[in-house]
Amino acid sequence: MSNEPRPEQDLAPTAPVSAAPQPAQPARPPQMPGPPAVSAADRVRWAAQRRGESDYIFSYWTALGWTILTLGIYGFYVLYQLVRRMRDHNARRLELLDAATTAAWEQAGRQGLQQELTPSFQRVAGQLAVMRQMTSEFREPIIWVALAVVAHGIVQIVAFVLLDQDLIRHEQAESGAGQELSLIYGRLGQHLPAPDPGQVKGPDNYVGRIVAAIFTFGIYMFWWYYDQMEAPNKHFASNWAHEEQLVAAVEKFS
Repeated sequence: MSNEPRPEQDLAPTAPVSAAPQPAQPARPPQMPGPPAVSAADRVRWAAQRRGESDYIFSYWTALGWTILTLGIYGFYVLYQLVRRMRDHNARRLELLDAATTAAWEQAGRQGLQQELTPSFQRVAGQLAVMRQMTSEFREPIIWVALAVVAHGIVQIVAFVLLDQDLIRHEQAESGAGQELSLIYGRLGQHLPAPDPGQVKGPDNYVGRIVAAIFTFGIYMFWWYYDQMEAPNKHFASNWAHEEQLVAAVEKFS
């Protein structure tokens, strides 16, 4: 045998066996376009149209009659609607006012007025933040009804106090937002009446109501129920008139 080294080409590794051909990858389907963005004007219209879902209007005497006929069982449904309608009304109005603010901001941009109107928009945002905070508070109507089954009288009183405070905070916030939006829309060339600050509800005398309920062995609760129904009823009715004017003003921007 020869001791001479083998040529370099002799030391090259043999070529690997080619792998089996891979199946063809399926072609990706074309990416479908997403749903079109909802305009601020559409949000305003839809929020106004959903008032029937949130703003439940009570008839006190009908509710009282059914409560008596069902030996108090219908009263749990009344409590459910009292809690639910305030929660849902606040959320709906928040969406409507937020959308109306967005529409006004866009129009201010088209007219070159955003910088001038920024302080007013910031004040609106502060009022809407109050309403947004209310959406995170414990107002689940089914839970309140379940608690009322266990401790009916006490839960009723607690719920009535909270609902009254909710209505006051809600009215104050949306009245403040409405005042600023009236100024903004006026500067943008659209007449939008401002809400009447005098319509904001004052707080109940909670201690006096509780004492009256105790000394009348619960009879006063019928009157308290009446107030809990009628005060939001009036609030809803005043909102509806303003909503129609707001929708008309926003549509003129389109």
